[in-house]
Amino acid sequence: MALAVFFGCTFVAFGPALSLFILTIAADPLKVIILVAGSFFWLVSVLLSSLIWFISVQISNKNDANLQYGLLIFGAAVSVLLQETFRYAYYRLLKKADEGLATISEDGRSPISIQQMAYVSGFSFGIISGVFSVINILADAIGPGTVGVHGDSQYYFLTSAFLTMAIVFLHTFWGIVFFAACEKRRPLHIVGVVLSHLVTSGLTFLNPMYEASLIPIYIITLGMALWAFVAAGGNYRNIRKCLACAR
Repeated sequence: MALAVFFGCTFVAFGPALSLFILTIAADPLKVIILVAGSFFWLVSVLLSSLIWFISVQISNKNDANLQYGLLIFGAAVSVLLQETFRYAYYRLLKKADEGLATISEDGRSPISIQQMAYVSGFSFGIISGVFSVINILADAIGPGTVGVHGDSQYYFLTSAFLTMAIVFLHTFWGIVFFAACEKRRPLHIVGVVLSHLVTSGLTFLNPMYEASLIPIYIITLGMALWAFVAAGGNYRNIRKCLACAR
């Protein structure tokens, strides 16, 4: 049973991401490089936020439970802000790389568009974020023990898996919207990305009231998916052409 829970939750959390990687990234070496580099940027941002939170805990009163909970919320907010700061830094780096690739190419064009870079960089932030958020939970799913035997929720592993899947998609959508906003110089859109990221992070503090956190997060995911579709240049005409080609 433990192995069934482990593999089931793993495929729920990373099955869609694995499909996207195989179908849209794995065959292109340049996209794989962007994916790995983006993961590194996310790791550095989390390392810095962890350091800030650790120092805050050390210099505070560790016996004050309310203070420690407040510092945890503070650490989450700092982590979100640093992630978005590093997303912008990665955008600037990719923009410079795009100009360099266009310079050395024979036709004067970059082999990868900024929209593709936005998708891959957002996906890289999402996949590494998902791995770090759920890896320990999946390790515990192997056992020994039975979930909920002491009255806790039996859906802990499953909801964690669905939350991870949402986070992977959200980072992908945030990356697309963020890069488009930087390209078109729309600071309000960047603020919208940061605020939606902060809200999503804040909703996780409602756990173990999973209905209060998971449902709003998926509503945000759907909204960001539509926003990313429009930001990437999608419209109703594109959908009709896609459906026509599928037939």
